[in-house]
Amino acid sequence: MEGASFGAGRAGGGFEPVEFLKQPQTILRIISWVFSIVVFGSLVNEGSINVDSPELYCVYNQNDDACNYAITIGVVAFFASICFFVVDIYFPQISSVKDRKKAVMIDIGFSAIWSFLWFVSFCFLADQWRKTSYDVPQGADAARAGIVFSFFSVFSWCASAVKAMQRYRLGTDMSLFAGDQFGSAPNAGYPGYPTGSGIESTTDTYQSPPFTENMDSSTKGYQVPSY
Repeated sequence: MEGASFGAGRAGGGFEPVEFLKQPQTILRIISWVFSIVVFGSLVNEGSINVDSPELYCVYNQNDDACNYAITIGVVAFFASICFFVVDIYFPQISSVKDRKKAVMIDIGFSAIWSFLWFVSFCFLADQWRKTSYDVPQGADAARAGIVFSFFSVFSWCASAVKAMQRYRLGTDMSLFAGDQFGSAPNAGYPGYPTGSGIESTTDTYQSPPFTENMDSSTKGYQVPSY
């Protein structure tokens, strides 16, 4: 089924990089990708410190679960942003409306779930940072960056879910599809009979049946024999 559907044009259309990069959805993908790099990159590089021992602990109240959770969410968001970015590039080339619908529904579900998980990450990291009772000479900036950009990621992924929902509601432009398939207006009438086919309707008055005049003339010329 080739037609405009779910916010994309006809299948097989040309790709315009400039117009693609100007789309709000593409901008949100890039922003979410950058935020994820900041979160997991900061915690991987400076998220572990040693407090009165050679062993390294998480900067968030020595709770390794906090660092591991934020790093995991960030890494998955990093790869997911790349995958959705690639899908957005090839989305206009998908000719099947069902496949487009599946892609948009996956986008809605994943974006909504990751928006919630980023909110959990923000609350978890902020709470553990609040409970940190010792001085953190190194890693404090990384800890704050993880909290702040986890908070920003909530809105970027939530906005992506909203944009995907708008694309889903847009659905399929059935008017273009119907025009392509049938090639005529839906209310066009049936064609009339061709001229000279012998089926034309007539409004002439009733005419006498054939052979009536011949019968009258033959009756006038006939004489009754006499006996």
